[in-house]
Amino acid sequence: MDIREVSPGFAVAPQPNPSEFSDLAQRGFTGLICNRPDGEEDGQPTIDEMREAAQAAGLAFHHIPVSGGVFPDAAIAAFRAVRRGSQGPILAFCRTGTRSITLETLANPNDLTASERLKQAAASGYDLTDISGTLV
Repeated sequence: MDIREVSPGFAVAPQPNPSEFSDLAQRGFTGLICNRPDGEEDGQPTIDEMREAAQAAGLAFHHIPVSGGVFPDAAIAAFRAVRRGSQGPILAFCRTGTRSITLETLANPNDLTASERLKQAAASGYDLTDISGTLV
């Protein structure tokens, strides 16, 4: 699994298989944020399957779906609330990890400057310069 640490206590990844959730818990994660809409792609696990597997592994599960390159204010606020309210390391995922790192960068749960957030994303392997004009 391609897990990319963004900051202490937060990482992003492409879609994990629900059978890997217990391994994620053993690696120290306490919660998951799924940024994929249900049924986005053939063969994708359903939200219910992922939620059940997360609960069985002792992981909190949050579903904040975004698609089409659109990041609604409500999704950004929900992501920020989960990040700020979570106790322990969180793994956010989508198909490739890009939506998850973008939400992290837009939500800014650690109150970083725009430059710091872009550097953090780049250090994790994601180029988010295309959203730099929207960062406050």
